[in-house]
Amino acid sequence: MVHGPLPDLPGDTVAFSIRPVDGVFYQLFSESAQHLVRGSGLLAEMFAEGTDRAAKAKEMREAESDADGTTRAIIQRVNKTFVTPFDREDIHALAYGLDDAMDEMEEACDLINLYDVASYPSEFAKQVELIQRCAELTAAAMPRLQSLDLEEYWLEIGRLEKAGDKSFRRIISKLFSGNYDALEVLKLKDVVEKLEGAINAFETVAKRVEQIAVKES
Repeated sequence: MVHGPLPDLPGDTVAFSIRPVDGVFYQLFSESAQHLVRGSGLLAEMFAEGTDRAAKAKEMREAESDADGTTRAIIQRVNKTFVTPFDREDIHALAYGLDDAMDEMEEACDLINLYDVASYPSEFAKQVELIQRCAELTAAAMPRLQSLDLEEYWLEIGRLEKAGDKSFRRIISKLFSGNYDALEVLKLKDVVEKLEGAINAFETVAKRVEQIAVKES
Protein backbone atom coordinates (compact mmCIF):
# COMPACT_ATOMS: atom_id res chain seq x y z
CA MET A 1 0.00 0.00 0.00
CA VAL A 2 1.33 3.45 -0.95
CA HIS A 3 1.27 6.05 1.79
CA GLY A 4 1.50 9.83 1.50
CA PRO A 5 -0.06 12.27 -0.96
CA LEU A 6 -0.81 11.17 -4.45
CA PRO A 7 1.55 12.61 -7.08
CA ASP A 8 0.27 15.35 -9.37
CA LEU A 9 -0.75 14.13 -12.78
CA PRO A 10 0.94 15.81 -15.73
CA GLY A 11 -0.97 18.21 -17.90
CA ASP A 12 -3.88 20.52 -17.22
CA THR A 13 -6.80 19.54 -15.05
CA VAL A 14 -9.77 18.65 -17.22
CA ALA A 15 -13.30 19.35 -16.02
CA PHE A 16 -15.89 16.76 -16.83
CA SER A 17 -19.60 16.26 -16.34
CA ILE A 18 -21.50 13.23 -15.16
CA ARG A 19 -24.32 14.11 -17.53
CA PRO A 20 -24.60 11.83 -20.56
CA VAL A 21 -24.28 12.99 -24.12
CA ASP A 22 -27.78 12.12 -25.33
CA GLY A 23 -27.89 13.15 -28.94
CA VAL A 24 -31.61 12.40 -29.27
CA PHE A 25 -32.59 15.42 -27.17
CA TYR A 26 -30.55 17.72 -29.38
CA GLN A 27 -32.03 16.13 -32.49
CA LEU A 28 -35.55 16.66 -31.18
CA PHE A 29 -34.92 20.29 -30.29
CA SER A 30 -33.48 20.82 -33.77
CA GLU A 31 -36.55 19.18 -35.26
CA SER A 32 -38.80 21.43 -33.19
CA ALA A 33 -37.00 24.53 -34.44
CA GLN A 34 -37.31 23.36 -38.05
CA HIS A 35 -41.08 23.34 -37.57
CA LEU A 36 -40.76 27.03 -36.67
CA VAL A 37 -38.92 27.75 -39.90
CA ARG A 38 -41.68 26.02 -41.83
CA GLY A 39 -44.33 27.89 -39.87
CA SER A 40 -42.73 31.29 -40.39
CA GLY A 41 -42.57 30.62 -44.12
CA LEU A 42 -46.26 29.77 -44.24
CA LEU A 43 -47.03 32.89 -42.22
CA ALA A 44 -45.18 35.02 -44.78
CA GLU A 45 -47.13 33.36 -47.59
CA MET A 46 -50.40 34.39 -45.91
CA PHE A 47 -49.55 38.00 -46.77
CA ALA A 48 -48.55 37.32 -50.38
CA GLU A 49 -50.80 38.68 -53.09
CA GLY A 50 -53.11 36.07 -54.58
CA THR A 51 -52.47 33.50 -51.83
CA ASP A 52 -55.18 30.95 -51.11
CA ARG A 53 -55.34 31.84 -47.42
CA ALA A 54 -57.68 29.01 -46.50
CA ALA A 55 -55.27 26.46 -47.99
CA LYS A 56 -52.26 28.06 -46.28
CA ALA A 57 -54.09 28.16 -42.95
CA LYS A 58 -54.76 24.44 -43.34
CA GLU A 59 -51.06 23.81 -44.04
CA MET A 60 -50.22 25.83 -40.96
CA ARG A 61 -52.55 23.76 -38.78
CA GLU A 62 -50.81 20.63 -40.06
CA ALA A 63 -47.40 22.16 -39.34
CA GLU A 64 -48.53 23.09 -35.83
CA SER A 65 -49.76 19.53 -35.29
CA ASP A 66 -46.36 18.18 -36.37
CA ALA A 67 -44.68 20.58 -33.94
CA ASP A 68 -46.95 19.33 -31.15
CA GLY A 69 -45.82 15.79 -31.96
CA THR A 70 -42.17 16.75 -31.54
CA THR A 71 -42.92 18.50 -28.24
CA ARG A 72 -44.64 15.35 -26.97
CA ALA A 73 -41.64 13.27 -28.05
CA ILE A 74 -39.32 15.51 -26.02
CA ILE A 75 -41.49 15.29 -22.91
CA GLN A 76 -41.88 11.52 -23.25
CA ARG A 77 -38.11 11.12 -23.52
CA VAL A 78 -37.61 13.26 -20.41
CA ASN A 79 -40.01 11.01 -18.52
CA LYS A 80 -38.19 7.85 -19.65
CA THR A 81 -34.60 9.06 -19.23
CA PHE A 82 -32.90 8.63 -15.84
CA VAL A 83 -30.16 11.23 -16.35
CA THR A 84 -30.84 14.04 -18.82
CA PRO A 85 -28.32 16.29 -20.65
CA PHE A 86 -29.47 19.24 -18.53
CA ASP A 87 -32.10 19.88 -15.87
CA ARG A 88 -35.52 18.41 -16.54
CA GLU A 89 -37.35 21.64 -15.79
CA ASP A 90 -35.14 23.42 -18.34
CA ILE A 91 -35.90 20.80 -20.96
CA HIS A 92 -39.61 21.20 -20.29
CA ALA A 93 -39.39 25.00 -20.42
CA LEU A 94 -37.43 25.00 -23.67
CA ALA A 95 -39.72 22.47 -25.33
CA TYR A 96 -42.87 24.36 -24.39
CA GLY A 97 -41.24 27.68 -25.31
CA LEU A 98 -40.61 26.44 -28.85
CA ASP A 99 -44.17 25.14 -28.97
CA ASP A 100 -45.54 28.51 -27.84
CA ALA A 101 -43.79 30.28 -30.73
CA MET A 102 -45.45 27.88 -33.17
CA ASP A 103 -48.83 28.37 -31.53
CA GLU A 104 -48.62 32.15 -31.87
CA MET A 105 -47.81 31.86 -35.58
CA GLU A 106 -50.62 29.37 -36.17
CA GLU A 107 -53.12 31.62 -34.41
CA ALA A 108 -51.98 34.57 -36.51
CA CYS A 109 -52.55 32.55 -39.68
CA ASP A 110 -55.97 31.47 -38.50
CA LEU A 111 -57.02 35.06 -37.80
CA ILE A 112 -55.73 36.26 -41.17
CA ASN A 113 -57.85 33.59 -42.84
CA LEU A 114 -60.96 34.17 -40.72
CA TYR A 115 -60.93 37.96 -40.85
CA ASP A 116 -60.41 38.06 -44.62
CA VAL A 117 -58.89 41.55 -44.59
CA ALA A 118 -58.28 42.62 -48.18
CA SER A 119 -54.90 44.23 -47.55
CA TYR A 120 -52.57 44.84 -44.65
CA PRO A 121 -50.42 47.89 -43.89
CA SER A 122 -46.89 47.46 -45.24
CA GLU A 123 -45.52 47.56 -41.68
CA PHE A 124 -46.93 44.07 -41.07
CA ALA A 125 -44.32 42.70 -43.46
CA LYS A 126 -41.60 44.01 -41.16
CA GLN A 127 -42.98 41.96 -38.28
CA VAL A 128 -43.14 38.85 -40.41
CA GLU A 129 -39.55 39.36 -41.57
CA LEU A 130 -38.45 39.58 -37.93
CA ILE A 131 -40.33 36.36 -37.14
CA GLN A 132 -38.66 34.56 -40.04
CA ARG A 133 -35.24 35.76 -38.91
CA CYS A 134 -35.94 34.63 -35.34
CA ALA A 135 -36.98 31.20 -36.64
CA GLU A 136 -33.83 30.86 -38.73
CA LEU A 137 -31.57 31.86 -35.83
CA THR A 138 -33.35 29.47 -33.49
CA ALA A 139 -33.03 26.60 -35.95
CA ALA A 140 -29.31 27.32 -36.30
CA ALA A 141 -28.89 27.46 -32.52
CA MET A 142 -30.62 24.23 -31.48
CA PRO A 143 -27.99 21.82 -32.92
CA ARG A 144 -25.38 23.75 -30.91
CA LEU A 145 -27.13 23.27 -27.55
CA GLN A 146 -24.58 20.64 -26.64
CA SER A 147 -21.74 23.17 -26.61
CA LEU A 148 -23.93 26.07 -25.39
CA ASP A 149 -21.65 28.53 -27.14
CA LEU A 150 -24.68 30.59 -28.09
CA GLU A 151 -24.24 34.07 -26.68
CA GLU A 152 -24.43 35.68 -30.12
CA TYR A 153 -27.73 33.88 -30.68
CA TRP A 154 -29.56 35.14 -27.62
CA LEU A 155 -28.14 38.65 -28.00
CA GLU A 156 -29.32 38.85 -31.62
CA ILE A 157 -32.77 37.54 -30.71
CA GLY A 158 -32.94 40.23 -28.04
CA ARG A 159 -32.07 42.86 -30.63
CA LEU A 160 -34.75 41.56 -33.00
CA GLU A 161 -37.33 41.58 -30.20
CA LYS A 162 -36.60 45.25 -29.49
CA ALA A 163 -36.99 46.02 -33.20
CA GLY A 164 -40.30 44.14 -33.12
CA ASP A 165 -41.50 46.18 -30.15
CA LYS A 166 -40.68 49.40 -31.95
CA SER A 167 -42.44 48.26 -35.11
CA PHE A 168 -45.45 47.09 -33.08
CA ARG A 169 -45.86 50.50 -31.46
CA ARG A 170 -45.72 52.20 -34.85
CA ILE A 171 -48.36 49.87 -36.27
CA ILE A 172 -50.71 50.46 -33.33
CA SER A 173 -50.22 54.21 -33.71
CA LYS A 174 -51.08 53.95 -37.40
CA LEU A 175 -54.18 51.86 -36.74
CA PHE A 176 -55.56 54.47 -34.37
CA SER A 177 -54.71 57.39 -36.65
CA GLY A 178 -58.31 57.65 -37.86
CA ASN A 179 -57.58 56.29 -41.33
CA TYR A 180 -59.24 52.93 -40.65
CA ASP A 181 -62.80 52.08 -39.69
CA ALA A 182 -63.39 50.67 -36.21
CA LEU A 183 -64.03 47.06 -37.28
CA GLU A 184 -60.92 46.95 -39.42
CA VAL A 185 -58.86 48.36 -36.56
CA LEU A 186 -60.01 45.54 -34.30
CA LYS A 187 -59.14 42.89 -36.87
CA LEU A 188 -55.72 44.31 -37.69
CA LYS A 189 -54.92 44.82 -34.02
CA ASP A 190 -55.72 41.16 -33.26
CA VAL A 191 -53.38 39.98 -36.01
CA VAL A 192 -50.47 42.26 -35.13
CA GLU A 193 -50.74 41.28 -31.48
CA LYS A 194 -50.27 37.65 -32.49
CA LEU A 195 -47.25 38.59 -34.58
CA GLU A 196 -45.84 40.45 -31.60
CA GLY A 197 -46.60 37.42 -29.43
CA ALA A 198 -44.60 35.20 -31.77
CA ILE A 199 -41.56 37.48 -31.57
CA ASN A 200 -41.85 37.58 -27.78
CA ALA A 201 -42.06 33.78 -27.71
CA PHE A 202 -38.80 33.52 -29.64
CA GLU A 203 -37.18 35.85 -27.11
CA THR A 204 -38.43 33.60 -24.30
CA VAL A 205 -36.78 30.62 -26.00
CA ALA A 206 -33.51 32.54 -26.26
CA LYS A 207 -33.70 33.44 -22.57
CA ARG A 208 -34.24 29.78 -21.71
CA VAL A 209 -31.11 28.87 -23.66
CA GLU A 210 -29.17 31.58 -21.84
CA GLN A 211 -30.36 30.28 -18.47
CA ILE A 212 -29.30 26.75 -19.39
CA ALA A 213 -25.88 28.02 -20.47
CA VAL A 214 -25.40 29.85 -17.17
CA LYS A 215 -26.40 26.78 -15.16
CA GLU A 216 -24.19 24.41 -17.11
CA SER A 217 -21.12 26.63 -17.32
